Amino acid sequence: MKSWLDLNVFLGVPATQWLYAAIAAGISYLIISGVLRFVIARLRRLASRTSTHVDDVVVEVLERTHRFTIFVAALLIGSEFIDLPEKWDTRLSHLWFLVIGFQLALWVNHGVSLWTAGRLENATAAAHNPVITTMMSWTLRALLWSVLLLAVLANMGVNITAFVASLGVGGVAVALAVQSILSDLFASLAIGLDKPFEIGDFIVFNGVAGSIEHIGLKTTRIRSLNGEEIVCSNTELLKNTIHNYKRMAERRIVFGFGVTYDASPEQLRAIPGIVKAAVDSETHARFDRAHFKQFGESSLDFEVVYYVTDPAYNLYMDIQQRLNLKLMEHFSELGVGFAFPTRTLHVVGATDASAKGNVSKEAKPRVRAVQRDAFNRG
Repeated sequence: MKSWLDLNVFLGVPATQWLYAAIAAGISYLIISGVLRFVIARLRRLASRTSTHVDDVVVEVLERTHRFTIFVAALLIGSEFIDLPEKWDTRLSHLWFLVIGFQLALWVNHGVSLWTAGRLENATAAAHNPVITTMMSWTLRALLWSVLLLAVLANMGVNITAFVASLGVGGVAVALAVQSILSDLFASLAIGLDKPFEIGDFIVFNGVAGSIEHIGLKTTRIRSLNGEEIVCSNTELLKNTIHNYKRMAERRIVFGFGVTYDASPEQLRAIPGIVKAAVDSETHARFDRAHFKQFGESSLDFEVVYYVTDPAYNLYMDIQQRLNLKLMEHFSELGVGFAFPTRTLHVVGATDASAKGNVSKEAKPRVRAVQRDAFNRG
């Protein structure tokens, strides 16, 4: 059998060498696979006894070792038992570099995927902006595969200097063609770094009010108070002044009201104390001041300032409603009425007869109309 194998030649190589190469490739595949399974099993047991996630990531990365890579590596090991021409040895060394580089790139790529998924799953909507995580993931992947491609080309003897230069020129042309897209892309990067708002924040800008639902690489999606979804480009969004109400520690409330001019000074002096007592009776409210502000056109105007210690808008409206009802009750007991817009007409007659209702023909009455508008702020 051995003599037959020595006498028969396939592709210029004796059959004996082909047999040895096949046996070596098969044994190498089994050894590499077995060692890999043993290492993964040992690391998994160690990871189960630790609280860190790094070893868990290493185990998951090693489990993603591609079987085709192991198969090609086993074939390359078996090829060492074949007497190949010198040019084939050089090509096989290039192939070794490609296989190892490809597998390392797969490991790193899967590690980046695990890191990205962990960041996006573990972060809460109110405390994390996914823009930076997503952009870093894309950047790392692009850098990884670009470096691998350039390294493989350089290993094969390709002059990558001109290639890199041509990529730079092409990149400039592409950047000019997709200028608006890149503008939104960098705007999303600014949102991720500066964090003017995050998912879950309630913002108001340019007549739009709603909660942030999604921050993408090009657009931001906002759920408005009416229920519809508003999609706004990141560039246009950052051009506006944004009011972020989610980050309020407390609300400062300023409201006013007016009472009628028939109120006495004693009644006016009692009103600030009534307002203070009403505000102090609220658990989540802190009184600041209440003053008789001014003489209005048809009312005596008061201004009240207090703080709501919780930024929730519904809570503020509930407190304001209770304060309004309490003020109506106390003012009714005090005998003070709220002012409302009035218009008074003064008719001036030329003779005494006009005062009695008999206006002479010579009298030229004149009418002066004074319009008084009361502005009540609640």
